[in-house]
Amino acid sequence: MITFDQVTVQYDDTAEPALRDIDLTIEEGELCLVIGHTGVGKSTLLGAVNGLVPHFTGGTLYGRVVVDGRDTAHHPPRELADVVGVVGQDPLDGFVTDTVEEELAYAMEQLAIPPATMRKRVEETLDLLGLADLRHRALHELSGGQQQRVAIGSVLTAHPRVLVLDEPTSALDPTAAEEVLAAVTRLVHDLGVTVLMAEHRLERVVQYADRVVHLPGDGRALIGTPADILATATIAPPIVELGRAAGWFPLPLSVRDARRAAAPLRTRLAGCVPGPARPAQLTDRSTLLTAHGVTVTYHGVPAVREVDLDLHAGEVTALMGRNGSGKSSLLWALQGSGPRRAGTVKVADAPGDPHELPAAEARRAVGLVPQTPADLLYLESVEQELGQADTESVTSTSGESARAILDRLAPGIPDDTHPRDLSEGQKLALVLAIQLAVAPRVLLLDEPTRGLDYRAKTELVRIVDALAAEGRAVVIATHDVEFVARAADRVVVMAEGDVVADGPTTEVIVASPVFTPQTAKILAPLGFLTVDQVRPLLDEGSRP
Repeated sequence: MITFDQVTVQYDDTAEPALRDIDLTIEEGELCLVIGHTGVGKSTLLGAVNGLVPHFTGGTLYGRVVVDGRDTAHHPPRELADVVGVVGQDPLDGFVTDTVEEELAYAMEQLAIPPATMRKRVEETLDLLGLADLRHRALHELSGGQQQRVAIGSVLTAHPRVLVLDEPTSALDPTAAEEVLAAVTRLVHDLGVTVLMAEHRLERVVQYADRVVHLPGDGRALIGTPADILATATIAPPIVELGRAAGWFPLPLSVRDARRAAAPLRTRLAGCVPGPARPAQLTDRSTLLTAHGVTVTYHGVPAVREVDLDLHAGEVTALMGRNGSGKSSLLWALQGSGPRRAGTVKVADAPGDPHELPAAEARRAVGLVPQTPADLLYLESVEQELGQADTESVTSTSGESARAILDRLAPGIPDDTHPRDLSEGQKLALVLAIQLAVAPRVLLLDEPTRGLDYRAKTELVRIVDALAAEGRAVVIATHDVEFVARAADRVVVMAEGDVVADGPTTEVIVASPVFTPQTAKILAPLGFLTVDQVRPLLDEGSRP
């Protein structure tokens, strides 16, 4: 169905090719997972399938890419639209209509599908992806996760034979991600649809993959079964990291298989007290931000309902909940830029509510990285963005410049690169570096791990730890339960605008299987949340 024959992609402004000598054949009804660190060429590989690379992106493609018998060199994207459906990293980039229902129907209209069939497929897709209640909503009013489900649905309605998915679950809550992946798997198994998917959250998808394409960063590709590739890959989900540490062979890819393999390990660890997943907290837990009765409405519909929240120095708080539960609305209300129908927000040592402060002072009091980080990028190069951040900074994280922080989050981004040419993960890393250079007293991060690989997440954990150690309060709105297990002291769960749970991470995230990290599921009921808690208890001579 898809054939890469000695494919090399060279962009005009880079010294080394993004892809080098790729030989790959993906059969009908196969789910192929593309993995690799941020910026190694995953989006380039996916873009070559429908001709976006090089017809739209520029550069030179050597070799041949053939999809369902059509050579992409002679068939631009519009001539492959009936065969290949593409969901990009940023859903907003692909929307062309105003409402959910119109967007789901648009691709079918372009393919001249009969109206009766269109209506039936729209209804099926609304139910499949849990979008029925949103059918008449404007796309710009949806949360990031809801927009991602609409983007996936708009492709599925056209019934393509090939699906290209670039991080399809990055903005979805765990339940929504499972539903989307279950739908994709049904298409593969029941209808023979071919799927090529890039995803950083491997814990969600690796068990469904038939093969894995690992891009290590030199432009070449390592291709094989998931267990074979992940045994030595530099990028792996917690379940594989635990299997490596425990010496399991073959490596399990699902929690069920891992629990079977882990029986001796659970026996060995019985009675062991897990070490802290986070560094020791500050003894001074003074309150830095107090929110009382915060209420946010949109067109009379409540998004946040009378929320009370205190944020403390040295504390990292994870804000969780399903898509559309009010997390982003609450963050914007706390920061001061978002709408607020009622309630008050006070920041320690600040003269007033954040939205009443001068811009420079407000930024030092409360900083926010939005769900779409590109909204904060407006200059012509990475160097200019970083220089502007340093100019506006009064203090910086551990004395680091914005450039130094960026190099730790996503190394290798050239200074002369235009910010809009970066991958979504690189854009996020750049905005994080810009905001962290100021090191505000309270830092709000809206889905900061979206688009980041495991290595970048580890660096983000270290930066968040450093901010907390300096006495700052950090709030992270996220669906990434593995990141929360490593990074957060406290978890606040929202549902329909209300806070429904608030407590220590170790208590809240294991109370529901939806939020439980893989290590906790495998080793339950021992209380371990992360592989790092287990690894010190294992040594070469005592592996079970």
